[in-house]
Amino acid sequence: MSTIFKKIIDKEIPADIVYEDDLCLAFRDIDPKAPVHILIIPKKEIPSMAEVSENDKELIGHLYLVASKIAKDEGVSDSGYRLAVNTNNEGGQEVYHLHIHLLGGRQMTWPPG
Repeated sequence: MSTIFKKIIDKEIPADIVYEDDLCLAFRDIDPKAPVHILIIPKKEIPSMAEVSENDKELIGHLYLVASKIAKDEGVSDSGYRLAVNTNNEGGQEVYHLHIHLLGGRQMTWPPG
């Protein structure tokens, strides 16, 4: 069964896309937790960080480089931002397609909830 993220990749569901290349896609979260809340997803279907393999190391690095670029483009790089990857149920993962949350535009607190 396709996740909502796969349907966004396939353009079956609209999204506010801020970045796309051959390996990944990034779009604004529909329920933002910060003024800037963007999800960065690989086009390869990987259910969670727990499923990442040695073969995925370049892809994972690429996702983080894209996150850095988007943070600059969104104007939060200098002030600061948070990257979060929720993994499986107790990690708070809701959509089982690996994704990085880029959150910025406000002061983050620690520890997160």
